[in-house]
Amino acid sequence: MRAFVLFAFLPAITCADGVPQGRANADFTPAFVGQTRAEALPETGVTITRFATGLTRPWGIAPLPDAAWLVTERFGQMRVIDATGAISAPIAGLPAVDDSGQGGLLDVAVSPDFARDRQVFWTYAKPVAGGSVTAAARGVLDDDLALRDVRDIWLQNRASRSDKHFGSRIIPMADGTVWITTCERSTRQERQLAQDPDVTYGKIIRITRDGAPVAGNPFLGQAGDDTIWSLGHRNVQGAAIAPDGVLWTIEHGPRGGDELNMPQAGGNYGWPVISYGINYNGSAIGDGIAQQDGLVQPVYYWDPVIAPAGMTFYDGPYAPWQGDLLIGSLNPGGLVRLKISQGRVIGEERLLPDEGRVRDVQMTPEGDVLLVFDHGDILKLTPGG
Repeated sequence: MRAFVLFAFLPAITCADGVPQGRANADFTPAFVGQTRAEALPETGVTITRFATGLTRPWGIAPLPDAAWLVTERFGQMRVIDATGAISAPIAGLPAVDDSGQGGLLDVAVSPDFARDRQVFWTYAKPVAGGSVTAAARGVLDDDLALRDVRDIWLQNRASRSDKHFGSRIIPMADGTVWITTCERSTRQERQLAQDPDVTYGKIIRITRDGAPVAGNPFLGQAGDDTIWSLGHRNVQGAAIAPDGVLWTIEHGPRGGDELNMPQAGGNYGWPVISYGINYNGSAIGDGIAQQDGLVQPVYYWDPVIAPAGMTFYDGPYAPWQGDLLIGSLNPGGLVRLKISQGRVIGEERLLPDEGRVRDVQMTPEGDVLLVFDHGDILKLTPGG
């Protein structure tokens, strides 16, 4: 495998002391200093090694023992990649997926106690009467590369014929709970359901491994779906647990308004009532406002967008990155690094913008960073090269 060293090269347009980027689509005033266009961090030299190649539309990746990895391909296959980068035959036992538009087989994660229970979790676009729903499932991975005891543990409670905005990430926790991020299916009519506590569009979901609501969920025993943790989200394609155990999520805005959030129980994050973006045709979102009493502001937002995908917190040997948030970008592509202090973003760096669309980001046991690209390659990044 060929390794090479490079630095983060960026587009030509700059703004104040932030990273170079394009002009904003909308003219909104941030709610607080540092909510967008944070100070540019010093450029990091990185070493890049090609780890695996030849996948078809990969979407999610999860670590297995012995330095192996599970990876999903959107058209409905899951494979194992061993420590050398060799890719297995497809794993048997997966349910059918609807891979039209932005759908398909999406995220994958493994149980925190995988060595004992062999449980695998995944999200996918499930074909149902009336269209499709975002679904979460689990199964047990056999040694012969087959999933058994496969069952859905959660389904969106309304079908849609839209082929857009399925979310979704899944995070099984050591306490037996499972986080699932969702979407609002994109259409002008359906996006309004992100504000409806009875409909699981545009929500963060918290359930047990068997699909039951968890004690402490804000709508448990009240009006609203009792699996919902927070509402008012658009299309949440990134989620990660911070070193302190707190969930962070990231979601696509329209033209502008990608958001980084730290979802709180019962929090309403505003979509589509408020947004720091505009519609793709240039018109206003709703009343054209970005702030409203009772609606939670994002920790950070981007305009123009980075089109965020998977993300992880860095926990490797390179001290300047320790605890930083690493986010895959689909547009313009590459990797976005955020330095966070006391719940606020204090610096941003862009890396590898010319390498393509990064769909997922994961740490290796050795402290490197794996980047899953839409074009089918997986690169290994080592900072400080």
